[in-house]
Amino acid sequence: MKQINIKSLRGAIIIIVSFIVLQSCQQQSTSAENSSTDNVYSLKKIALQLVSSNDTIASHLKTFDELDFDVFSNQKWDRLKESHAKDIKVYWPDGSVVAGIDTHIEDLKKLFVHAPDTRIKEHPIKFGSGNYTLVTGVFEGTFTKPMPIGNGKFIQPTGKVFKMPMATVGIWENGVMKEEHLFWDNQTYAKQIGLQ
Repeated sequence: MKQINIKSLRGAIIIIVSFIVLQSCQQQSTSAENSSTDNVYSLKKIALQLVSSNDTIASHLKTFDELDFDVFSNQKWDRLKESHAKDIKVYWPDGSVVAGIDTHIEDLKKLFVHAPDTRIKEHPIKFGSGNYTLVTGVFEGTFTKPMPIGNGKFIQPTGKVFKMPMATVGIWENGVMKEEHLFWDNQTYAKQIGLQ
């Protein structure tokens, strides 16, 4: 008896589920056209957002090339505002953080005192996502001038060349970086210019 009841119950469940499926199919067929149209518009909107985002990222990366290859390498500090916000926060490889474009420019100038030919002329890797960009570069130059170390003291030039990888993560807002995170190995730098 118990088997017959289970079989009957199973049969009833199958009939009920079949009825529910048929009903939902009939209801969906009337709204299928609207749903398909909505899906097309939704996908089109997503595609346009992706294209717009890719265009923005490409623009930021182009600005970054100009920044390193021309503005930084040729010390055109008056043009730094083309890529940096006035109140930019800069995170340096030694862990220090500075705020403001004027402070950042003064810090950048210090890189050229002992190595006036400091430059970045290539970006082997560059990409972005949303308002972030990541650019690697080759940071190079020659230690040809005295390096100030404070209290009126200097390290005399060694004439040695440095060439090392570096990276910058930029966080962009309104076409300029609001944050810049700089990365390179200061120990490698010191070794290459003969300080270690």
